[in-house]
Formats: sequence, C-alpha cells, structure tokens
Amino acid sequence: MGQLTVADLMTPSVVSVQRGTTFKEIARLLSESRITAVPVVDDRGRPVGVVSEADLLRNRSAGVARNAAALMSHPAITAKPLWNVVHAARVMDENKVKRLPVIDEDGRLVGILSRSDLVQVFLRRDRAIQEEILEEVVTQTLKLSPSALNVEVSEGLVTLSGIVRNHGDVPVLLRLCQSVDGVVDVVNRLSPAEDV
Repeated sequence: MGQLTVADLMTPSVVSVQRGTTFKEIARLLSESRITAVPVVDDRGRPVGVVSEADLLRNRSAGVARNAAALMSHPAITAKPLWNVVHAARVMDENKVKRLPVIDEDGRLVGILSRSDLVQVFLRRDRAIQEEILEEVVTQTLKLSPSALNVEVSEGLVTLSGIVRNHGDVPVLLRLCQSVDGVVDVVNRLSPAEDV
C-alpha cells in the first residue's frame, strides 16, 4: 500500500530566519508570505526553533521586542521526508505543535509540514479508497476473495461486510483498512466463515 509521506505533502519552499532576525523583520515576513510561523535556522540551515504569530504577540504584549533567538519556541520539533502522515500527525499531536520543519539526513531544512497539509489526506475520493482496499488490502495482502466482502466508503467512512476465512483475519483487515490514506474510520460488519 502506497501511503503518502511527509515529502508528498510538505511545502518545499520554506521561508526561514536566522537567530538574529529582528521582531519587526519576522512580523513583516509572516505578513508578506501569508504564513503563521517561520523556522529559525543556524548557519548550516538546520532548524533550531520556530517563531509563530503567538510567540510575537506573547512577547510584544509583555513589552519585549527582541530577535528570533529570544522569541522562538525551541528546540525545533522536526519531521523526516519519508515519514508517513500518520506518524507526522502523531508527533504534532504529542508535541502540541501546528507545523513541523522537515529535515534531510544532514539535519538541514528542506520543507515544512502544517496541519492543513495533513488534512489534504482526508480529501481523497471515496472511490479511490474503496479501490485501494479491495485491490491492495483484500486481494493482494490478505489473499481474500473480493467477492466475499462488501466494501462501502462514504465520506471516508469505510463499512466492511461479508464473510472472512477465520476470526483472526478480522482485526488484521480492520487495521490495514484504517491505515489507508483518507480513511476516517472503519465499521466492522464482518462474519468469520466458522460463525456462518
């Protein structure tokens, strides 16, 4: 199954700043680029933190106007290009961040992944989800007959019904369907063959 990766969804052209970039320069960059945060990189292009609009407002309301090094949230929570989107979403959630600078094998900034990028996964057409489940999950991976199962997809909600060879296939099938890009949830109406 070809799950989308961070590289598939990230924005590759990233606006970034150095530690010495001033408050006003950062505010101008955010406004002109129509973004809500900017990674702070060292002299080798490696992310060391992130300055968001919230960081600017918090520091401005405290009467403090400094540079990126003083304003940034750090350390930078980063992602790798080959991570699947589920892992990236989990890292965002666990760290309570809205974006992840994406780094290459040398730790240099190569992109940025935002929560809005991750939402794109759930815009996948129901028909494409259904076809992937039938072809890749049911037929290729589990070697089940697609005619024994009924796969319905509506707004990303997958409903599975029909007969599977044995009870052990059910949790595996559910887990595999849940990992298909665009699936919001899976409803289990399957019956193992020995129960029929």
